[in-house]
Amino acid sequence: MLIAQMTDIHIGFDPDAKPEELNRIRFRATLDRLLGGPNPIDMLVLTGDLTDHGDKESFEKTAGLLKKCEVPIYSIPGNHDTREGLLHAFPDTPTQDGFIQYAVEQDGLRILFLDTLEVGRHGGAFCEVRSAWLKAELAAHPETPTLIFMHHPPVVSGIGWMDPGKDEPWMVRFGDAIEGHSQIRAIHCGHLHRPITTTFRGILVSVTPSVAPLVAMDLRPIDPETPDHRDLITTEPPTYAIHRWADDQLLTHFEKVSDWVVLARYDAGLQGMIQGMFAERE
Repeated sequence: MLIAQMTDIHIGFDPDAKPEELNRIRFRATLDRLLGGPNPIDMLVLTGDLTDHGDKESFEKTAGLLKKCEVPIYSIPGNHDTREGLLHAFPDTPTQDGFIQYAVEQDGLRILFLDTLEVGRHGGAFCEVRSAWLKAELAAHPETPTLIFMHHPPVVSGIGWMDPGKDEPWMVRFGDAIEGHSQIRAIHCGHLHRPITTTFRGILVSVTPSVAPLVAMDLRPIDPETPDHRDLITTEPPTYAIHRWADDQLLTHFEKVSDWVVLARYDAGLQGMIQGMFAERE
């Protein structure tokens, strides 16, 4: 099974741009590459910040471009979104106790989608209600391999202006909810606009880079009282992930979307090399 993930699309950042806003151009290019590429996906996951302001018009534009996608689409909100706007554009998205949290099971893998939005807050949130739902889902399926998608990573990355504080209460609460659940294979997030891999409570955490412009790679401390003219946002290529679930193993690929030159193709001239590589497996 191939699970595609896109995150931080931010449609509506510059809605009046002519002829079209940059984020919409980047999203269309990423979607065209994903759907027109060689890897037939089984589902598409959108891990938040689909829009920049959470308005219905931006959500409608996002959903309009996704009409060409013929596989199931699963969405969760980010801090730039609104639950109302997301449910307007994707009305079949399940909710639980007012939060956009739900579970999907396919090919022996259970996938949990979490809502880390707190209105008016840039950082994440995970209240007792959401935690109780997660605990119940994990307790009910202790033997089923499980993957978690959420917008905010529950870790400090070192990109100071984007990071949460260390051990914020919501992160501790989330950590306590997943503690001891060895069926969780990975936690996949967005929000930070960069490719990042780490662990949290002994579980792999992977951050997929954004479709919108990326956050600059700068790990120096930052002083909110002293602008230092550092780069904050760059035009690095949009990126998406494909998570491959096969033979009880989860593996993630990332692809940047840009123009490139093909240097080799599988033709008769390279067939011998391919055959030799396969022969080594015997």
